[in-house]
This record gives sequence, structure tokens and C-alpha cells, in this order.
Amino acid sequence: MAERPTLVDPPIETLLNKVGDSKFTLVAVTAIRAREINEYYNGLGSGHGALIPPQVTSLSNKSLSLAMEELYQGKLEFHRPTPEELENERLQAVALEEARQDANNDLDAFTDALRDA
Repeated sequence: MAERPTLVDPPIETLLNKVGDSKFTLVAVTAIRAREINEYYNGLGSGHGALIPPQVTSLSNKSLSLAMEELYQGKLEFHRPTPEELENERLQAVALEEARQDANNDLDAFTDALRDA
């Protein structure tokens, strides 16, 4: 008979190493994935194709246990962005917002020109 894993299997130390030795990060990453797993099971049959099913075979039916097993087996990965990556993301968001504003201004100028004609 297969033995059912518990919270100590996979070992907490191994899980912590996979997320940078932060208990908070471990909790956050696995909780987010557990919610995704719950949404997958709750959305079965409703046509939600974007949800990813559990990536491990487990005796556990608990979404948090599945998320921790995914992390342990390398199916779930965590990457903490560097300050440079965060700055690049911020600059891209600013550029996108400026482009949206420019498009709105161009549209306003066009509709004003049509109205004046």
C-alpha cells in the first residue's frame, strides 16, 4: 500500500531552498498555485482552457499538498525578479501607457477635425 505524503514529505527545508529560504515566499507561491488548482477543478466542464491541471500524480487530494509536491518535483518554479527586471517592467508599462495616451490624443484630434469640417 502506498504511503500518503504529509507536510513533512516533501521536506520543508527542500521547499524553502527552492524559493530562496523565505517562509513567506513559500506560503505565497504554494497558496497561489493551490488556488489555481482549485479553479481548475471547479471549472471542469465549463470550457476554461487557460487553467493548468495539477502537474503531479499524488495520493493527496488537497490542492495545497499538490502545489507543494509540484514545487518539490520542479514542476512549479519561482523566480524573484531582480531590480533591473522590475525597472524594465516599469518602463515598459510607462511606454505602453504613453502609447495609449498618444493614440487617444490622435483619435481626439481626428474627431475634432471631422467635426470642424
